[in-house]
Amino acid sequence: MSSKDRILGRIRRALRDDAPAAPIPRDYLPVHGARTPAERVDLLAAHLAEYRAVVHRTDEEALPALLTRLLAERGARSVLVPPGLPAHWLPAQGPARVPDRAEDTPYRLDRVDSVVSGCALAVAETGTIVLDGGPDQGRRRITLIPDHHICVVRVPGQVVDSVPQALPLLDPARPLTWISGPSATSDIELDRVEGVHGPRTLEVVLVGPQ
Repeated sequence: MSSKDRILGRIRRALRDDAPAAPIPRDYLPVHGARTPAERVDLLAAHLAEYRAVVHRTDEEALPALLTRLLAERGARSVLVPPGLPAHWLPAQGPARVPDRAEDTPYRLDRVDSVVSGCALAVAETGTIVLDGGPDQGRRRITLIPDHHICVVRVPGQVVDSVPQALPLLDPARPLTWISGPSATSDIELDRVEGVHGPRTLEVVLVGPQ
C-alpha cells in the first residue's frame, strides 16, 4: 500500500457517517484577564488602530454629524445604505443614498463611494468586527466591494472580550464576516497592499457614553 492509499483510506474512514466524532478539547482560556467595560472598549480601539483602521468615538446624539463629516472628508457622492440602518444617522442633504438591492452587480457596487453599516458585535482581544447580515448591515457584498466602509459599533454593549465569548452569541447559519482592519495582503517580500479583498479604508465609530 502506498502513502497515497493510506492517506485516502484515512479520509474515507473519517468521512463515514458512522465514524465517531473526535472529541474537541475545550480547556483553553475563554478570556485573557479581567476587564471593565471601559477597558474592553479601549482594548478594541487600540487593536483596531494597530490594524490601520481609523477609530472615532462619539455619543448617539453626535453620531449623525460625525457620519456626515466623515463622508464629506472622503468626498463621497454616494453611500450604500442597508435597509435597517437608522434613518436619522444620515441626513437627507448628504451623499446620494444607494439601497441594498439583490439585482445590483459588483460593477455597480464598485462605483459607490462609501458604505455605512452597523455590526453584530466586536471582539476586543483581536480587534475584530463581526457582521452577520442583519438589517443594519445588509448583504455581505455591500461591505466588501466599496472602497470605504464606515462601521458603527455600540459600546460597551456590542463589545465582548474574546472569540470564545463571541461565538455563542452568533448564529452559525448566518453569513458571518469577520473584519480585522482594512483589507490587506502582502507578497513574499512583505510589501503590503491594501484594498485587494475588501475596503481599502475602514473607519470604526464607537458610539456610547462619553
